[in-house]
Amino acid sequence: MTTDPQQVLFAFTLTLIAGLATGIGGYIGIMRQHPGRNFLAGALGFSAGVMLFVSFGEILPQGLDDLTGQWGERGGTWAAYGAFFLGIAVIAVIDRLVPESINPHEPSTTEGAERQARMAKAGIMTAIALAIHNFPEGFATFVSGLTSLSVALPIVVAIAIHNIPEGIAVAVPIREATGSRKKAFWIATLSGFAEPAGALIGFLLLMPFMGPATLGLTFAAVAGVMVFICLDELLPTAVKSGSHHTAIYGLIGGMALMAVSLLLFI
Repeated sequence: MTTDPQQVLFAFTLTLIAGLATGIGGYIGIMRQHPGRNFLAGALGFSAGVMLFVSFGEILPQGLDDLTGQWGERGGTWAAYGAFFLGIAVIAVIDRLVPESINPHEPSTTEGAERQARMAKAGIMTAIALAIHNFPEGFATFVSGLTSLSVALPIVVAIAIHNIPEGIAVAVPIREATGSRKKAFWIATLSGFAEPAGALIGFLLLMPFMGPATLGLTFAAVAGVMVFICLDELLPTAVKSGSHHTAIYGLIGGMALMAVSLLLFI
């Protein structure tokens, strides 16, 4: 694998471009001045659909492939599913450790305060989950950029397309909770900076140690984190924010968009 400074800079630039696509999604998420309840329900359902489809259709299968390639079908499958549920357990513990004042599962003084707390928590936890997901994704994009342009470009474009709805997933609840477009946009954008951060740290520290098994465990655990957030945060918030059917239509729309983005690069 090349360590030519120009090639390294080129690979890092590709990773940065892919990561910054979350900012496009963040902008889309804040474009409407006063989003109605149905828009909010649809957008949050859409976000959940994106994350569920990515988790079960891409991230977990990638983890399975990496781990079964290293430890065989039985051992790799056990490891992948174990890491998946470990990810769920970790994020569930984090959820229980959130102070009651911002935890939507705890009693709140008013419906408005409860809704704001739920929105803020959904947005921040989505940003954290996506940043964790984007970290190894950024390292993988960086490695592809070091390999060849023909390998790297389809990967970068696909990841950038994925990151646009992920930016929406972060921006919409943050905007609704804080009323600040700027804050929603920048938090969504910053979640994408985990990709170049993953590239840089991976290149400096992890390259000698990072192998398929480590990446496989990471992908499987991140899939579990994202599924928990969808089921515990995004979907319940979507249903409470507006029409149940609108939330489900948004969910299906998010899944369909991610399916198309994958099919474009087969």
